[in-house]
Amino acid sequence: MSELINARVNGRDFRWHLLTTVSVTVLMTSVCGGRAAQASDDDADHPVVWVELGGQLERLDDGQAPFAPPFFDAIAKGGFKSPLEIGKQAIYSNGLEGSISFMPEASNWIFSGSVRYGRSEGHRFLHQQDPAFGTHVSIGTGATKYKMAPPNYAETRANNSESHLIADFQAGKDAGLGMFGSASTSTIGFGVRFAQFITKSNLTVHARPDDHFALTDISGFQIPNSKFHVYFGSARRAASFRGVGPSLSWKASTPLAGHPQDGEISLDWGVNAAVLFGRQKRRVQHHESGHYKTHLFDKYYSTNYQHSGGHDTVRSVTVPNVGGFAGVTFLYSDAKISFGYRADMFFGAMDGGIDIRKTENVGFYGPFAGVSIGIGG
Repeated sequence: MSELINARVNGRDFRWHLLTTVSVTVLMTSVCGGRAAQASDDDADHPVVWVELGGQLERLDDGQAPFAPPFFDAIAKGGFKSPLEIGKQAIYSNGLEGSISFMPEASNWIFSGSVRYGRSEGHRFLHQQDPAFGTHVSIGTGATKYKMAPPNYAETRANNSESHLIADFQAGKDAGLGMFGSASTSTIGFGVRFAQFITKSNLTVHARPDDHFALTDISGFQIPNSKFHVYFGSARRAASFRGVGPSLSWKASTPLAGHPQDGEISLDWGVNAAVLFGRQKRRVQHHESGHYKTHLFDKYYSTNYQHSGGHDTVRSVTVPNVGGFAGVTFLYSDAKISFGYRADMFFGAMDGGIDIRKTENVGFYGPFAGVSIGIGG
């Protein structure tokens, strides 16, 4: 009898637990469905995909050591523009950037990919000549003419190029929770960053920056002669870095005025950090020569010196990277226009040495602008 009663009690308990479980499940489904519907309604006015295209003007900080043999000072003292000034790398680059971001409906996750590319090129040729010095002189009343050295001159040819590519792939989550106001966002992202930097430069210098005319007494005869220096220098340099590594970013945005449907202005800012693991290459070849010549009796007597150097290295390096930006965005429904200023610094990314390896920082900083189009939602 007791076993029959226990069976009935257990049966009622089982039915009660089953009914309770079903009721709770239905209730949770209704609540979640209501929240999802509400989120869907809220997100219905927001595009799911954003595509952005833009450009930037960036100041370069490549830290490359200058090629500066000692005779460059003699060229400057001769009244000519120094090859150091002519052969300088460009200090600005311009380029394009693009990104695409995807925010699933009813989610505060954002998945994005972006690419930034910039380059600069410089080609300069400068021939400088002193017109004050003739190609010959006449001594005495006779018809004898003594050929002298040609006019002083300095000729410099320089070619420089630089390019950089930075690509990011990130997953981020809006963790703002009204930190800067109910409509503000604060997104923390993590992912992978790839960076590539390439620089090349060629410099060639020919110069005869000085000339000293004199009369030399030989057995009572005044013999005209001239003394001068002739210089030559050339340098070919190429350097690169390619690396990839984990990245972390924080981006925030807070509305300043308006409403997205009617037009809104927001203030945006953020910081980023990464550690890149990659390979650093450097190849340098340079040569300098000098000739101290004396022109006497229509012949040249010369004292010479020559020097060559350079280095060729390939190394695996770890490059820390930090950066940040600040800007303003004009948003209207499914379109955005953004303006701002951005900086990125890569520590020890390049080998900028001439005869020995010398690590140098690489930096990019300057204004940017972009136009975004929203799709879906």
